[in-house]
Amino acid sequence: MPTTPFHKVLVANRGEIAVRVLRSIHSAGYRSVAVYSTADSNAPHVALADEAMCIGPPQVGASYLNMQALLDAARTTGADAIHPGYGFLSENADFAAACAEAGITFIGPSAEAIALMGNKRVTKAHMVEAGVPCIPGYQGADQSDAVLMAEAERIGFPLMIKAAAGGGGRGMRLVDDLDKVPSALASARNEAKSAFGSDELILEKAIINGRHIEIQVAADLAGNTLHLGERDCSIQRRHQKVVEEAPSPFVDAALRAEIGAVAVNAAKACGYHGVGTVEFLVDEDRAFYFLEMNTRLQVEHPVTELVTGTDLVDWQLRIVAGEPLALRQEDVTLSGHAIEVRLYAEDPAQGFMPQTGTVQHWAPSSDTGVRIDSGIVSGSEVSPYYDPMLAKVIAYRSNRQEARRRLLRALGETHVLGSATNKGFLAHVLEDDRFVQGAATTAFINDKTLEAAARAVSISPSMVACAAVLMTCGTAGWTNGAPIPRRLVLNDGETDWAVTLSGRGNAFSVQIGEVQHEVEVLDMAGSEASLIFDGIRQRMAFVLNGDDIHLSRAGQSISLHDITYAPVAGDDAEGNGQIIAQTEGLVVGIAVAEGVQVDKGDTLVTVEAMKMEHHHVADGSGRVRAISVADGDQVKKGQMLVELELDATQEATS
Repeated sequence: MPTTPFHKVLVANRGEIAVRVLRSIHSAGYRSVAVYSTADSNAPHVALADEAMCIGPPQVGASYLNMQALLDAARTTGADAIHPGYGFLSENADFAAACAEAGITFIGPSAEAIALMGNKRVTKAHMVEAGVPCIPGYQGADQSDAVLMAEAERIGFPLMIKAAAGGGGRGMRLVDDLDKVPSALASARNEAKSAFGSDELILEKAIINGRHIEIQVAADLAGNTLHLGERDCSIQRRHQKVVEEAPSPFVDAALRAEIGAVAVNAAKACGYHGVGTVEFLVDEDRAFYFLEMNTRLQVEHPVTELVTGTDLVDWQLRIVAGEPLALRQEDVTLSGHAIEVRLYAEDPAQGFMPQTGTVQHWAPSSDTGVRIDSGIVSGSEVSPYYDPMLAKVIAYRSNRQEARRRLLRALGETHVLGSATNKGFLAHVLEDDRFVQGAATTAFINDKTLEAAARAVSISPSMVACAAVLMTCGTAGWTNGAPIPRRLVLNDGETDWAVTLSGRGNAFSVQIGEVQHEVEVLDMAGSEASLIFDGIRQRMAFVLNGDDIHLSRAGQSISLHDITYAPVAGDDAEGNGQIIAQTEGLVVGIAVAEGVQVDKGDTLVTVEAMKMEHHHVADGSGRVRAISVADGDQVKKGQMLVELELDATQEATS
């Protein structure tokens, strides 16, 4: 296949994805162009590129998914190649074709391969024809409710409903009986249409307690194809991967060779070139079934890079430039072990609700054996328009247990303040005996796991004591001490903490309920503090911002607000019929009309934020008095959505 030399590469993506791709582009000697929305004007990927161009407003449809804006940016800047990153347009056949028509090199597979493998319904039919083992299910063209209901009954339960286009767990629903299928179909269709522009679905028999194993494949333009081993991505929450590792503790050499050969054949069957991933489900008997092929890099590709000593973005660049693969299959070796976790701006204590706001302080671990891919700096804005992932934290060591321990330490050494994160939840997962033993399956994260994790990351009196002391010293000037005794009330979003401090100079006795701690401040410099806490010297990161303090200590991060002098909330703070937005986002569904009667718990408005739907429900039974938003509105956290006129009995008890 003939190739056209390219010299300047535009990265059609944002955040950590763009930063990671840009580094390999620069290492390969190419010039680079970043694109950004108005919400990302100060983002790190913009500063890293040689040139950058704004392509539209924050909404992805008007910026990062706007093909014409991206092609215009390439023409304006003289970029003769486009790397789509992963996500957004990376698996969009129309975009790959548009690049080719414009004479721009697309850093990825052909439009034909993307079209074939980018739709789960078409892909699965093709794989069945090619003899690749697939999960029993339905991938027909008839998408009527009647046919899907009949097929669901034929396949049996538990059943997985999946969006035919896209991935990342969106448009995916697990159902366990026939009565739940209609609502799951409607919900999956709605989410798939919003996320991918297509509401096509497939049905599959659900494999419980399986392993999610994916094989990294690569193919050059001459058709030489190989695999680079497997990644175990079994630990997932809402079908979103949480922890990924290479190699898998479940896969032995024989299974690796067998499943790797099938993955290579799957890639060859669609005439694939470039770097891609073939995903499988493996049951308890080690039988494996094709799930899908991602015609792009995966978020978790760093673990493969670390155990194989490769740069997969560099491979992508070399392949489209016409170079042969750097290795033969017999040359591929896996050395050591790598584990990756995804650090999100989300609050595990609030059902993993995505968080927005300013990153007050970002200080990633910098020790050897740790790789952190991020797209943030101190001062970055976490926007409601995009995925809430802040960074990927990856540890690489000679064996799995060393890698696991190093990753735990790296999480503790990584400080992100200003937003709730899932850092404590990730540490809890890494310390779980099932993960330690390499026994985690796709059923690992369940309600029991989440409840235990929530308890593990709950705010402790000791953290509140440290925060109170730092807030007191930071306000009064720690070298001069502070007026004492002093009483504070600090709120963590749910709980009011009454704190009493007494002492002299920089040494305090801190009383919280029946718990007392002795705290002495040794130093407060910049965003770091050194304390002696109950006789033990400790370091921690903190940021004071008016009445707010953000603190990271011993692997746990908290944010507290000083409400000492705030007015007392009225008795109607809850259950008052005023339904407000719990997060910033886009209104994608209004389930009621003014004047209708609703029951407590009924869904009223659905808001999409960071690729997830959040259902806002009635806090009591009554009549809908007013609806303050419309479909398609962008709402702020705390904005009024619906007002209810609660029934008299409800109002009497609220």
